[in-house]
Amino acid sequence: MKKFGIIGPGAVGTAIAYALNQSGHIVSLFGRSHSTVQFQEYNQNEQHELTVHSLQEANETVDVLFIAVKTTQLDSIIPYLNNVIHSNSVIILTQNGYGQLEKIDHPNKYQAVVYISGQKDGHHVTHFRDWTLKLPINDYTLDLQQSTQQSLLNIECLEDYAEQVWYKLIVNLGINTVTALTRQPAKVLNAIEVKTLCYNLLVEGKRVAEAEGVYFNDDLENSIMKIYDGYPDDMGTSMYYDMINNRPLETQYIQGYIYQLSQKHQLSTPHIDSTYAILSTFQ
Repeated sequence: MKKFGIIGPGAVGTAIAYALNQSGHIVSLFGRSHSTVQFQEYNQNEQHELTVHSLQEANETVDVLFIAVKTTQLDSIIPYLNNVIHSNSVIILTQNGYGQLEKIDHPNKYQAVVYISGQKDGHHVTHFRDWTLKLPINDYTLDLQQSTQQSLLNIECLEDYAEQVWYKLIVNLGINTVTALTRQPAKVLNAIEVKTLCYNLLVEGKRVAEAEGVYFNDDLENSIMKIYDGYPDDMGTSMYYDMINNRPLETQYIQGYIYQLSQKHQLSTPHIDSTYAILSTFQ
């Protein structure tokens, strides 16, 4: 049986650990120090306690390692990866934003497109919706899919991985930007002016994707706005929670990643340009 490890006892990492643990897998959840974290489904009372082990003190390797720290925290945990991986381990980077995978010196590394929504408050994680990780298709990811198919975790191995990456980038571009800037959860989209801004960000994000050779249907923006409509009013985003808790933002790897490509292609993206400029001041 494979041994699984997850670095990062936040909303995504704890959800992955819970999903695998519930199906009987051997799972270790790693963080800065030894502690515990409580996991709970949204609108349910039952809580589940998971043990968090110190990554710095770890000395047993795992076969599959999910790295679920924020983009702003990756550099701090890289020196300790060899504590928990062996030469044939598979590493799955599960974080919002792109441009960091090359920092990990290991042959079997892949970045997931993450659809797991939740929030962490202190040592308590609330899971809102979804259990999906989308990965490029190859022998390693197909083996991971097979190994986890009886768990809550939904691993998808896709031929159109590049399109999936851009789709999630654009989804994050809209909702993360407006919730962070306004310091309000999803209910902020009830304001027509904010909803219009969000829509325009999606339009420009699609324009950048097309310049990179990734094309979507004409109704992409409306379909994403409908997804946002399904969010609970009190559901936040990772950047919203970072903003209200005065933590470093992932701007460089979401809005900044798209902004830099817009500049490379000399595109007109005034909404991305202006919102990125403002968010950059909160680093």
